[in-house]
Amino acid sequence: QEQIVESGGGLVQPGGSLNLSCVASGFRFHRSPMSWYRQAPGKERELVARISRDGSDTNYADSVKGRFTISRDNTKNTVTLQMSKVKSEDSGVYYCHGAEPIGRYGASEFWGRGTQVTVSL
Repeated sequence: QEQIVESGGGLVQPGGSLNLSCVASGFRFHRSPMSWYRQAPGKERELVARISRDGSDTNYADSVKGRFTISRDNTKNTVTLQMSKVKSEDSGVYYCHGAEPIGRYGASEFWGRGTQVTVSL
């Protein structure tokens, strides 16, 4: 059964750092682009960062460029989001997402349950 489990969330002060991790199982991780999304109260879920299957290509939301780094280890089926210089607006539930390609145009999508990040003094 497909599963994604996030960890590493918590309370962090503005300007501080936090590392989020997710471990995936039950699908072909090495074939799946992986992403981190976040959702703040009252707001829509938004894409934070995405990494290609082999890790050679990454994309970031403008709001986190230069502060967050996404990486992956295909030998351990893990994706990491390194967060630095965090701001209060980075608070929210962070979700790990995988999309395993199916056929030429389709994909099976998988979500974790999320981990809470709170940036506050």
